[in-house]
Amino acid sequence: MTGNHLRGLRLEDGGFLAVVLIVTLAFGWLIAPFFGAILWALVTAILFEPPTRKLAARLGGRHNVAAALMLLLILTLAIVPALLLGISLVQEAASLYVQINEGHIDFGTIFEQLRDALPRRLSELVDTYGLADIETLRRLFGGGVANGLQEIAARALVFGQGALSFLAALGVMLYLSFFLLRDGQRMGEFIKAAVPLRPELRDALIGHFIVVVRATMKGTVVVALMQGLVGGVIFWLLGIEGALLWGVLMGFFSLLPAVGTGIIWVPVAIYLFATGSFWQGAVLTGCGFFVIGLIDNLLRPILVGRDTRMPDFVVLIATLSGLQLFGLNGFIVGPVIASLFIAVWKMVAELRSPALPAESAATSDRTGSSGS
Repeated sequence: MTGNHLRGLRLEDGGFLAVVLIVTLAFGWLIAPFFGAILWALVTAILFEPPTRKLAARLGGRHNVAAALMLLLILTLAIVPALLLGISLVQEAASLYVQINEGHIDFGTIFEQLRDALPRRLSELVDTYGLADIETLRRLFGGGVANGLQEIAARALVFGQGALSFLAALGVMLYLSFFLLRDGQRMGEFIKAAVPLRPELRDALIGHFIVVVRATMKGTVVVALMQGLVGGVIFWLLGIEGALLWGVLMGFFSLLPAVGTGIIWVPVAIYLFATGSFWQGAVLTGCGFFVIGLIDNLLRPILVGRDTRMPDFVVLIATLSGLQLFGLNGFIVGPVIASLFIAVWKMVAELRSPALPAESAATSDRTGSSGS
């Protein structure tokens, strides 16, 4: 069928619309195994397609060379360091797990030191609520930490067994990223033309989607990396065991606005004060408040701006739900879906707001006519 014949069709024709939906759902089901790879390729294109286009212009329109150079830069600065960090994290988690099992790290002794450092009234309160049973605390807390470390090691084993699948997903991500970086603008225009929405609504939604993805990556991932890096370095300088693991955990918890990095460094600072390491505790507390904590307040407005900020409770729920439903990909998918939900309903309100006064006026006129 030629293009002229296709222009004569209407998308609202029931049969054709059903075919479009069925084929689209079937294609979504087909590519579902590579959802993560496609998602990250799309994110890569959204972030790096504009600089790739500028690089191609400087290279005299050689788009293939520009896309290849940009992909090589991404590999060097992001993907390879992430893989090395993952390997180091697993090794450190395994080392801590061995130390806990062999008794070199004894949580019972740690709890006794904390209890002895408490004021007398607090110590009596701890005894009243039955929190002085050191053996139970050792078994519960130590077992929980050991299980968490064992889970990290188990996931590493699963990763090793599924290395072929991982390499396939990584290959799909890089391959797709190359074409999106090279032809992203042309593909975007094609998608815009195919979306069955009014142009102004379509452009607003697509523009909002791109802004949210960039804001999520810049304002969430960059801030998390910086807070995790700074926190890990501070732990390492203070001689705290497992600095890499604690840094990664601080980076992860920084994704959650209601939790933040304090869930890691505050208990460690309390332990340092309780065990007599006053200067280390003071340094960690000062750095926690005035260095780690301020990174979010300083960097996020610069990287993101105020317009794309969502309420913290929405970010928290969307991120946690996204992580539960989509795994690691959820910290992007969750906030993006939540932001699009808010944007769509704002559009609905804006579309209806001009009509509401007219409807009210018409109702008043009808009421006045009836009264007269």
